[in-house]
Amino acid sequence: ILNAEAAEVLLSINILMPRWSILQIQDRSQELVQIVRSADRRARSRGAKVGSLADRESILQRLDHLEEVVYNQLNGLAKPMGLVEGPGGLGQGGMAATLRDDSHESETKYEEYGYNAQLSDRISLDRSIPDYRPKKCKQMTYPEDLPQISVVFIFVNEALSVILRSVHSVVNHTPSHLLKEIILVDDNSDNVELKFNLDQYVHKRYPGLVKIVRNNKREGLIRARIQGWKAATSPVVGFFDAHVEFNIGWAEPALTRIKEDRKRIILPAIDNIKYNTFEVQQYANAAHGYNWGLWCMYIIPPQDWLDKGDESAPIRTPAMIGCSFVVDREYFGEIGLLDPGMEVYGGENIELGMRVSNKETLWMCKGCWAARGPAELLSD
Repeated sequence: ILNAEAAEVLLSINILMPRWSILQIQDRSQELVQIVRSADRRARSRGAKVGSLADRESILQRLDHLEEVVYNQLNGLAKPMGLVEGPGGLGQGGMAATLRDDSHESETKYEEYGYNAQLSDRISLDRSIPDYRPKKCKQMTYPEDLPQISVVFIFVNEALSVILRSVHSVVNHTPSHLLKEIILVDDNSDNVELKFNLDQYVHKRYPGLVKIVRNNKREGLIRARIQGWKAATSPVVGFFDAHVEFNIGWAEPALTRIKEDRKRIILPAIDNIKYNTFEVQQYANAAHGYNWGLWCMYIIPPQDWLDKGDESAPIRTPAMIGCSFVVDREYFGEIGLLDPGMEVYGGENIELGMRVSNKETLWMCKGCWAARGPAELLSD
């Protein structure tokens, strides 16, 4: 998916540990508190100074052990695969990152993936990226009774670290009561690490949350998305390429607009993540249109939107960038999904706008809206 022929998506991250991990650490913390209190009592009972050398040494050992517990919870699964979890490391804050080792292996991975996969392996699965939402968006509140969403990622021979960063980012930036499930659709990859390693990691790291659907033959982007839709069980489905990092507050505005009108299709605004340094670059607000050759492109937002002077307002748009959209699951089925006969990338960018029809108007695009969401990784 991530190559010179296709645009790709990335969104944002924070650290999130499974509840059982937090409980274990809380237990260790309570144990540590008891040690400190007993040490204090022993010191007072013998008239010694609080915190004798032996007691302080015992506390420090326990602190070291607590630190080890936290580290193992964050890195115990990723480290054996040569990956990194948690805060810190390269690329934090969406800054450009580089590797000193400009080896033949790095060049090979460039050719294989179309981006710097070796660098990706060194960037934390939980790295932070800038929040580029307009100021007004950060002040908005949303209904509590929003519908749940199933997030579908499509991939074929993607770098494992890029896929897992996509998973981490959506978990870390989607309220848990809204995220029903994550569905990974493997379109018949032949990359070995995308078999056992991927299965073992997601099932241990996010038990019960992540489903993996594997196609027995290469179906292509459109039919793979349809497979993801069939596996989804929540009222709303979000379709994304599997090289994304979601930003904070991406889900609530999209789900709110669908709750208001189930016949809307939401297209999150996309920023850029550079293919060679993973630097996050802000894109200007834009609509999605197309030229006479029916090739989708970014266009200037309509004048009525510009006249409002409100960057947080949605932009009505006649086409879409196919790598990210959110839709009511049943409504998507009612309009016929995407055409499973499409074989070449790009057709869905135009087709979906035509399916979202309005009988009263000549142009058939009543339901397409844009709302700020991800950032996009370009291969050139």
